[in-house]
Amino acid sequence: MTETETLADQAYGQLRTAIATGKLTSGEKVTERGMADRLAMSPTPVREALRRLELDGLIERIGPRTVLVAAIRDAAIDDLAEVEVGLRGLVARFAARHATSVQLEALDSILDRADDLLILAKERRAQGESAERHLNALLDTMQEFNDTVGACAHNPVLLRMLEQSRVFSRPRRRELLLQKVAEDETFGLERYTMHRALVRALRAKDSAAAERLALEDSQGGLRALREAR
Repeated sequence: MTETETLADQAYGQLRTAIATGKLTSGEKVTERGMADRLAMSPTPVREALRRLELDGLIERIGPRTVLVAAIRDAAIDDLAEVEVGLRGLVARFAARHATSVQLEALDSILDRADDLLILAKERRAQGESAERHLNALLDTMQEFNDTVGACAHNPVLLRMLEQSRVFSRPRRRELLLQKVAEDETFGLERYTMHRALVRALRAKDSAAAERLALEDSQGGLRALREAR
C-alpha cells in the first residue's frame, strides 16, 4: 500500500464519518482544497476519497473540484451500515473456521477482565461515585475483544474492508457509547452475553452460529449509536 493510498483511506473514513454524524450536512458544498485544509492533507488523497464517496452515493459532483453532500444521506448511510454489519458477520464466520486454541483462550481471558470491570463500574455507581474510568477501561477491553475476533479470521483483506466500511470512526463510536451509557446505565447489557456465546460458537467451529451472533450484535449496536447521534 502506498502512502497516498493510506492517506486516501484516512480521508475517506473521516469524511464518511462526518457525513454519517451530520457534521457535513445535506446540500453542503465541499471543495477539494477546503477539505484538504480541514483534514491537514494534500489535495490528492482527498480527491481520491471524494471519488469513492461519490460512488457510494454520499456526495454529488457539481464541478471539477466541488461537490455537494447528497440529499439522500440517510438512505446512503443505511446502505453503509448494512455493509458494515455484513462484514462483521463474515469476520465471525471466518474466525470460527480459523481461530487457534491460543486465540480462544485469549478471548475468554478478555471477557473475564470485562466482567470484572463491569462489576466495578456497577459498584461505583451504586455508591454514587463516578464510574467513568472503569467504563473507559471496559470499552477498551471490548475493543480488544473485537480486534482479537478479527485476528481469529486470519483474513487481512476482509479486516481492511471492515475498517473502511465503518459508519462511525473509533473515536466517534467511543463518544456515542459513553453518551448512551450516561443516559442509561443498562445500555448494551442485553447484547453483552452474546460475546460469551460467540466464543462458544468459535470454539465449536460453528461458523453459521458465529455469523448470526455477530450480525445480531452489530445490528443492535449500530442502531443504538445512530439513534444517539
